[in-house]
Amino acid sequence: MAEFLTAAFWVAVGQIILIDILLGGDNAVVIALACRGLPPGQRRMGILYGTAGAIVLRVFLIAFALALLSIPYLKLVGGLLLVWIGVKLLVPQEEEDHGDIRSSDKLWGAVKTVIVADLVMSIDNVLAIAGAAESAGQHQLFLVIFGLVVSIPIIVAGSQLVLKLMDRFPVIITLGGMLLGWIAGQMIYTDPGLKPYLPESKTWEYGAAIAGALLVLVIGKMMALRRPGAGENERASESEA
Repeated sequence: MAEFLTAAFWVAVGQIILIDILLGGDNAVVIALACRGLPPGQRRMGILYGTAGAIVLRVFLIAFALALLSIPYLKLVGGLLLVWIGVKLLVPQEEEDHGDIRSSDKLWGAVKTVIVADLVMSIDNVLAIAGAAESAGQHQLFLVIFGLVVSIPIIVAGSQLVLKLMDRFPVIITLGGMLLGWIAGQMIYTDPGLKPYLPESKTWEYGAAIAGALLVLVIGKMMALRRPGAGENERASESEA
């Protein structure tokens, strides 16, 4: 019980909630699209049942991922993938086409669509949450469940508010990308295959985490500046100001 009162536990909870909010925007869009064909009286049920099924499936996937992270060099690969996910978060993206998400006029058809789509789109969430949970030590699965239970309703009920906050305060997205880099640095440094070659020191581990966060920030900003039209967008923003 004492572990639940430690700073590490609540820091990990905060990381999981932030990760889910940042990486879960598309999931909220998918839920809305999948349930749009339902009669008005069934839409809320479709959202609730689909979200519940997606949560159960994601907990199973994360528990599987936590077990796999003990395999040598898998955390190295996962950490590099998280760096790339963090970089993509910082690079402005074109509007994604969700037209291939089919709505259904049957409740269980819509629920199935939500669950399958969430499964396909949750690789980044699963990897990032597994990395954040592992840093908390014991009670990792409880931590994952707790973080998901808190964050999923936020995504479903407040996705529009979250998106507006991100538009109003872009620093939230930047900090989110750096958080993924931080987790990636910790994952890589604590990889079982690299452990014999690295000093066992929390200072070095934190140094690797900081390096990961800065790496995501630098690469993400460089890629954002090199995107076509980046200069015009900046001048437009300055003129509006």
